[in-house]
Amino acid sequence: MWSIMLASSFSTVFTQSTNPKLFLTTSSARNGKKIKAMASNSSPKRETDPKKRIVITGMGLVSVFGSDIDVYYNKLLAGESGITLIDRFDTSDFSVKIAGQIRGFSSEGYINGKDDRRLDDCWRYCLVAGKRALDDANLGKKAVDTMDKTRMGVLVGSAMGGNTIYSDGIEGSVQKGPKNISPFFIPYSISNMGSALLAIDAGFMGPTYSISTACATANHCFIAAANHIRRGEADVMVAGASDAGVTVAGVGGCTACRALSLRNNEPHKASRPWDIHRDGFVMGEGAGILIMERMDHAMRRGARVYAEYLGGAASCDAHHITDPQPDGLGVASCMIKSLKDAGVDAQEVNYVNTHATSTRAGDLPEVKAIKRVFNNTSELKINSTKSIIGHGLGAAGGLEAIATIKAINTGWLHPTLNQDELEAEVTIDTVPNVKKQHQINVAISNSFGFGGHNSVAVFAPFSP
Repeated sequence: MWSIMLASSFSTVFTQSTNPKLFLTTSSARNGKKIKAMASNSSPKRETDPKKRIVITGMGLVSVFGSDIDVYYNKLLAGESGITLIDRFDTSDFSVKIAGQIRGFSSEGYINGKDDRRLDDCWRYCLVAGKRALDDANLGKKAVDTMDKTRMGVLVGSAMGGNTIYSDGIEGSVQKGPKNISPFFIPYSISNMGSALLAIDAGFMGPTYSISTACATANHCFIAAANHIRRGEADVMVAGASDAGVTVAGVGGCTACRALSLRNNEPHKASRPWDIHRDGFVMGEGAGILIMERMDHAMRRGARVYAEYLGGAASCDAHHITDPQPDGLGVASCMIKSLKDAGVDAQEVNYVNTHATSTRAGDLPEVKAIKRVFNNTSELKINSTKSIIGHGLGAAGGLEAIATIKAINTGWLHPTLNQDELEAEVTIDTVPNVKKQHQINVAISNSFGFGGHNSVAVFAPFSP
């Protein structure tokens, strides 16, 4: 969550409208009791109806390591940092000069030349990741033409949308007047365009829109997409998020928030969740998209299944526009609700792909929340994908969901980098610096965003 990302000094930039001490004394104890009560409810049951069970039949991404999922995960397992000096724009006047910048990206075979020149990188990443996911699911044009397209939808969100198109359009209009504004300025800036472009290309006429909840976006999209399937409104949903935040506005804006790491001389050591020397997150970018499909529909067409989506939940801290609740109550309640939706007991979960962004304000509240939910963490493993590729904003949850599913498939967890001197409160295994073999029973993936938006998705190995 961007709130979880920010250094504590960020609170000096914005004035909080409520007294946090008053909030904690009047509501935290009461809410804490409610959370304990939620956690102690009788064991829920997993969904058994094949028309309501949801499986993952395709995955697609664009990342700092390219667009091949196996290459992406192998580099994660190797602990190969994707964080480097920015060379996309001149950083001479920037105090932050590092990012998980994508280089050598090609949309060849996925976007025609004219559109490729017009589109913001956010939508280029979205289209390539989305089409690769459809191909991976064997849902090419020939196969899709035999299906009911009114029951196939797209739910791809973005935290920032067409950020470069927007910035360039404003700059041009100021310098040269309103007649200089491109007719593509609005369409390619607004955050719903990723879903629209994918739906137009694939001909999907089912539920199609976008969600924008800052860095919680991708998980919100997975949850909403799954609910369309569960309610019988769709058979197939393309879901995830895309962001291209390594821009003048993206890096400059987060620098002004005092959110980013200043470790420019050691880019590969900059993202260090839970380490006492952490000083902020590292901007990343990309897209992560899943094909979510009704189980009986997938079985009928002989689709390969990577994992099962068991459930998810959303909540709000209702605390501050950027900072999380220090005690992690909002995050804990979201995790508990997600397990209830999934029909899973907390004791069944043995892996959490955390939101951990490497900030003073945010890393520990998530750990506190995990400890609230899981009384016994001796068998639990947690890690941070952001320690390797940086923070992809809205896309982070999509990229991390793919990492979670690959962990389920391979039995290997990627390391959390730069675990040199952990905070004393971090007593859970963070998979420090070197990959670990771990057979996953149930996994959860956490994502949180500015405004206190929390979202959690639950995945597990698939068993018919």
